[in-house]
Amino acid sequence: MRFLIAVIDDRSNSASANEMVAIDEFNDHLQANGLMIMACGIEDPAQSKVIDNRAAAGLVSVGPLFDSTEFMAGFWLIHASSEEQAEELAAWGSKACNRKVELRKLHG
Repeated sequence: MRFLIAVIDDRSNSASANEMVAIDEFNDHLQANGLMIMACGIEDPAQSKVIDNRAAAGLVSVGPLFDSTEFMAGFWLIHASSEEQAEELAAWGSKACNRKVELRKLHG
C-alpha cells in the first residue's frame, strides 16, 4: 500500500537545525527499511501557477489555487504494509518535523 504524508506548515523551508536532524533520522529509517518512495519540500504557494488547459483554454494564473494560512510544505511518499503502519509512520514524521501532517492513501 502506498501513502502520501503531507507536511502542513505556514512557511516553506522552515525546519530548524534540530528538526532537520530528526527528519534525516526518519528518512534514513524509511530508506533502510524499504518504506521510502520519495520525499521533498515544496516551494511556497505564492510561487505556484494554476494551469487550466481543459478544452485547450491555455489559462495560467500565478499564485495558489486556494488562499490559506497553512499549506502543504513538503511530503513523503511511502510504502506501508497496512494503514496502521502508515499511521505510525505519519505520527513519527509529524514528531520529527514538528508539524502537522495529513495521511492519504494513494489509489492503484
